[in-house]
Amino acid sequence: MWGLLDCDNFFCSCERVFRPELNHKPVVVLSNNDGCVVAMSKEVKKMGIKLGIPYYQLLQQYPNSGITAFSSNYKLYGDMSARVMAVIREEVPILHQYSIDEGFMDLSGLKEETLKSFGEHLSQKVLKWTGIPVTIGIAKTKTLAKVAARFGKNYSAFHKCCFIESEEQRIKALQLFKVEDVWGIGRRIARRLNLEGIFSAYDFTQKPRNWIKSRFHVPGERTWLELRGENVLGIDEMDAKSKQTIMTSRSFPDMITDITLLKEHVANYAARCAAKLRRQKSVCGMVSVFLQSNFFREDLPQYSNTSSFIFTTPTSTTPQIVKAAMDLLERIFLPGIHYKRGGVMVSEISSEKAVQPDLFEYNPVLSKKYRCISEAIDDINFHLGADTIVLASQQYSKRDDSGKSVKFSHAIKRALLSPDYSTSIDAFTVTGS
Repeated sequence: MWGLLDCDNFFCSCERVFRPELNHKPVVVLSNNDGCVVAMSKEVKKMGIKLGIPYYQLLQQYPNSGITAFSSNYKLYGDMSARVMAVIREEVPILHQYSIDEGFMDLSGLKEETLKSFGEHLSQKVLKWTGIPVTIGIAKTKTLAKVAARFGKNYSAFHKCCFIESEEQRIKALQLFKVEDVWGIGRRIARRLNLEGIFSAYDFTQKPRNWIKSRFHVPGERTWLELRGENVLGIDEMDAKSKQTIMTSRSFPDMITDITLLKEHVANYAARCAAKLRRQKSVCGMVSVFLQSNFFREDLPQYSNTSSFIFTTPTSTTPQIVKAAMDLLERIFLPGIHYKRGGVMVSEISSEKAVQPDLFEYNPVLSKKYRCISEAIDDINFHLGADTIVLASQQYSKRDDSGKSVKFSHAIKRALLSPDYSTSIDAFTVTGS
């Protein structure tokens, strides 16, 4: 049996832990630079507000809604996630954290007749110890556990734990579950399925296996098997899915026309992609850079472009990836454009253990030098804080009111940022007589 731990409205819940007066009130969390809504409480969802709405439009369209907005505080969210997972690890033998607010639990060592009560106890314990409400979904496969967790969230009668125990319950659950909500299917594939008369997860499972495989290949076949109760999706395969591409992208606080400023942003994006590659012990074969103008400013010239570079030998070193990104930026930069967004993506990702060096261009001495530099940067920044040491091309020219240079990681517009309650003593102000 597999269990899925799913935190309810996680970003909003993290903010509410330290602001309990916001419980049962509408709360949203904004993207970088306070651009648009990336998370919302169920009270906001009931208003019909769609995820991704720009914050300025939210203010215009819902002026007296009582919505409280927060800038995204990933330091706080990451620490609260670690606390939730620590509580779970005390209760289950094996936990695989799938995302910041989800984790799969191997429940094979527990008696089946106790799983429902165990799940309810676990959700109550996490809430009590961390303040974060969570839902547990339990079923024979990970995909069915995802289905169960969705029912557990939507129906209070399950008491925060839904257990798909019997074949009859599986069929009933899939008949009530929209095919576009199935893990691994998504909207694009769902539209194709709707054209074939498939609207529920149960409809999907009733198609012949060969029919599914011929149209949706191995991933679709695995989803089909998982929904039918056959456990075929391994933990390693889930990891592989998350390593196909890595992107770092942001909207700029202000529109930029100077290529020098753009280089600082793109260099930092590229450095972050490289660091993420090394954390998962991977290398990339290709890096891409894109730029976009401000499409909301119809009075200004519009432009967008993307360019890519293929490495002869896959890499994860910061100097190589940043250098390639700088060259790509110069290739697509167009003077006279007011740029509002840019980003760097690394793709063709593989394990660092499976690198095949190029016979003619590979330089083992230079490659070792780049690896050592990147590892030193990672170690220093891990112990002393983000951006403690960076490449010269990453130097961020913005300064605060006192004239002091601002770190790139601190230069994002976050006017509604909550304090780092769980990681900084400075978040609390102690007063006395």
